[in-house]
Amino acid sequence: MPPSPVETRHSIRTGGGRLDYVAEIGRIAIRDVETTEPRGFMGYISYRTPSRAPRPLIFIWNGGPGANSATLHFEVAGPRRGEGDHLVDNAETWLADADLVFVDPIGTGFSRPVTPEAGDEFYGTVGDVASVAEFVRSWILLHEAQDRPVLLAGESWGAGRAASVAYRLLNQGVPVHGLILISGGDGLNTAYLPKEAATALSVADLAPVALFHGKLDPTLGDGPDAVRRAAETWARDVYQPALIKAADLSEAERTAIAADLSRFTGIPVDLVDRTSLTFTPRQYLRGVLQAEGRTLNIFDMRLTENPPTNFNDSIDRYLRRDLGYVTDLPYVGLREGDVGYAPHDRYPAGVGERWNYATIDASPEQVEAAIREAIQRGGGPPRIGPPLPGTEEAIALAPGLKVLVAAGQYDSLSSCTANDELHRRLPDTLRSVMTYHCYTGGHMFYRDATSRLQFSQDIAEMARSIQPAPF
Repeated sequence: MPPSPVETRHSIRTGGGRLDYVAEIGRIAIRDVETTEPRGFMGYISYRTPSRAPRPLIFIWNGGPGANSATLHFEVAGPRRGEGDHLVDNAETWLADADLVFVDPIGTGFSRPVTPEAGDEFYGTVGDVASVAEFVRSWILLHEAQDRPVLLAGESWGAGRAASVAYRLLNQGVPVHGLILISGGDGLNTAYLPKEAATALSVADLAPVALFHGKLDPTLGDGPDAVRRAAETWARDVYQPALIKAADLSEAERTAIAADLSRFTGIPVDLVDRTSLTFTPRQYLRGVLQAEGRTLNIFDMRLTENPPTNFNDSIDRYLRRDLGYVTDLPYVGLREGDVGYAPHDRYPAGVGERWNYATIDASPEQVEAAIREAIQRGGGPPRIGPPLPGTEEAIALAPGLKVLVAAGQYDSLSSCTANDELHRRLPDTLRSVMTYHCYTGGHMFYRDATSRLQFSQDIAEMARSIQPAPF
């Protein structure tokens, strides 16, 4: 059994003055509903402030799959933030307007399955959503928080998890009042934006990337906003119609479209497929700077390498010393390499390597083909079977559910321009409750200080707007 949760008292300085709060770190058993036997223990770090009125409660996780919650915790949302090689008070912490629970899914952080075989129950799309939903339900009951407005925040893979967890909780009678979907799409399973429109409009997001790297035709503009407008105009007026009637274009028309696509995105013209008049995300990342032998970073196309995180040791000390959690478990995800004892020194594969993306009983051949296609395309995880219910299905159960979809303009996995167009095309039932925001930056756009401040302000406004509805 894990040690009991540990509470400690702290205070920091924020823009609103001194903020006193209680931190709690622990693990909750994820139990078999029939036998009540634990199948795993899911770790969390929560922060609560004294208040007479029920404060909103935000459950927060990252993605991966197989990532702990440290990135959101220590780079934007929590009361302590990494700076250089140490932690400092986070003046923009979300704790000023809501209590926070950072969640580490099984196999990350201090969270563990009870046996290797039990791990297979958690390391997959279906089991992941089921277990995280059960954690939220259990945490609320164990902390007598039934009267609190609940929001779910997830980044990247965790955004889709948040949407599906919301649906599952609502279906079980647990109210959810808000979704914060960060750099992982909007959780909608209906294609309200046609493929040709999404493909064409993404050009407007790639033009500023080409400009940043000096690969853009200088006649298109001298700033990100100008080149984005020029690219969007071409995408709407020329490129999208060409994609719709691609099979009927002459060779001269194909040559012209390919040349303009290269001109607006910076990709070498020979990498444009002359049949589909497109290129894959992987081709773009590798192609723009191929002459220099460099590849654009998938998470921030302004970069060609992953920036180092220098405060991981400080996070580890903070959890064990400042928060007082005494355990010999490694906090999985802070360090590269294997830590701890493994029988015969054979360490298990990481959660991501073991992940089952299927939502159906799929054959090994189906799984292998889907993974191979996803790797070749380079635009996100494989899809094997229909998606789990997500944002639209959750809103159908709770029409007042508020949804914030956040994206970074230099993230290769998002398209701010396509998001804007999608929002315009949504039915009123969705458009009235869903907000799409684009921030300067990449996948972790909050690493840009101005974006971090704006994002935190947007979260504060959302938290203040939500009223409790007890179950």
